Amino acid sequence: MNREKQIQAETEFQKYLDKHKIPFWYIEQNFTTFSTALKELNIQRPDYVLFIKNIGLIFIDVEHNVPLEKYHKFCISESETYRYNNLKKYFNIEVWYALSNEKIHYTTWYLINITKVLSMKNFLVTNAHYFSLPIEEFKQISTNEKITKIFLE
Repeated sequence: MNREKQIQAETEFQKYLDKHKIPFWYIEQNFTTFSTALKELNIQRPDYVLFIKNIGLIFIDVEHNVPLEKYHKFCISESETYRYNNLKKYFNIEVWYALSNEKIHYTTWYLINITKVLSMKNFLVTNAHYFSLPIEEFKQISTNEKITKIFLE
């Protein structure tokens, strides 16, 4: 993955959070700031912790991700998803992917819960080690909509 595009996606997501006054913590991705104990549990570190009123904490992994045009699907790493699932399994914390890209000017975010990704085993491309998920399976929010929309549908 292109690191510059990843940083841009995280920056744009943070602008979205600030616009809607959503409290968050950005999680530093430096190797020296990651707990050895979490590494031993094979846990992936997300990008953000969001504090959602009346919901609680959710973790978000922001990704610059462009859907496959021909199939209208996003590709998500199998191994990363299982490492996020370990975070949920050991600590009961919900983890979501938030995907967008520069082609749509980061005006729409596609969100999906890790639990839902793992429930869609029929979309796993085993020889390539990724989930190929139809766009329709994601909850979509525009930059003008509140993130709580993902919990209402």
